[in-house]
Amino acid sequence: MSDKEFIKIKNVSKKFDDVVAVDDVNIDIAKGEFFSLLGPSGCGKTTLLRILAGFEYPSFGKVLIDNIDVTDITPNLRPTNMVFQNYAIFPHINVKRNIEFGLRKEKLSREELNQRVNDALKMVQLEGYEDRFSNQLSGGQRQRIALARALVKQPKVLLLDEPLGALDKKLREEMQLELRKLQRSVGITFIFVTHDQEEAMTMSDRVAVMNKGQILQISPPKDLYNNPKNLFVGDFIGQINFLESEVKSVDQQNVKVSIKNLGDYTLTYIDNINQGESIVCAIRPETIQITKNKDQIKSDISVKGKISNTSFYGNMTYVYVEIEGIKKPLMISTSDPLEGLTYNSDCFININLKDIRLIKKN
Repeated sequence: MSDKEFIKIKNVSKKFDDVVAVDDVNIDIAKGEFFSLLGPSGCGKTTLLRILAGFEYPSFGKVLIDNIDVTDITPNLRPTNMVFQNYAIFPHINVKRNIEFGLRKEKLSREELNQRVNDALKMVQLEGYEDRFSNQLSGGQRQRIALARALVKQPKVLLLDEPLGALDKKLREEMQLELRKLQRSVGITFIFVTHDQEEAMTMSDRVAVMNKGQILQISPPKDLYNNPKNLFVGDFIGQINFLESEVKSVDQQNVKVSIKNLGDYTLTYIDNINQGESIVCAIRPETIQITKNKDQIKSDISVKGKISNTSFYGNMTYVYVEIEGIKKPLMISTSDPLEGLTYNSDCFININLKDIRLIKKN
């Protein structure tokens, strides 16, 4: 077994009566990797995490950790520990006793116990908080205590079930950076479950996108964003425009497509497409430029439209442009001032072919 196959999830399925929560999942996770399971509520990501933890057993398939089959091993005997969304901190005992709770059966000396607790507190930068109770801690501090309690057991794998979900936006963003920094410093494998694409994209080495119990794509964040393999992934990760198109011709390097109401263009070949097939051209909003006049900038496609709405987000403005014959307004994101362009203004949208991705409908 290589370090790239430190965790192997092999043909794992889980059924609850007639409901298939996890459907024939296969994943290899590397030693020391920060790996995220991302998807909407009910997609099966938490069930898969609970299977890794041993809180659920698969209906089919196997789970191996460090070349050991742990499929039927109870949670307390697995080399894993788990951090929950609600932290599960005991309110009636102080921070030190919370952290050492999981070590009580390990028959450590008091000196060893204190050292392990101190090391865990140092990892999460909360030295000096040993005697505090949970009601004396902020949300971010309680999250760190939950992490320290999980790490004090020195697991090979840390499982995190939406641990930042209860925090406000600003604190959540701060904890994303701290969590990634912590993972790098301890060097163990983190498996992180979230429905928040920003969390997954910010922290992860790789992300698995799930829907309806299945893995739809596993990729590094940048590749996931730039090269989605299907419509669900493209739509779930960030903002995107989909344009209905038809394949006119195919050769080994190029695909000629007819984009509805925009014309015929030659794009880079993708696998398993055929002449006459209905296909989607996907374009991210930040790759489209908006101008007041035609040919104001150089682009492969320049089409007239009308601004139907704008949304201001501080450093970014989203502009929605209606184009004749296209059902849904195109979304453009820009940090440039929209000089002379307001609601109901005529404008031109400018697209370069290198920024278009072809995605099959099925």
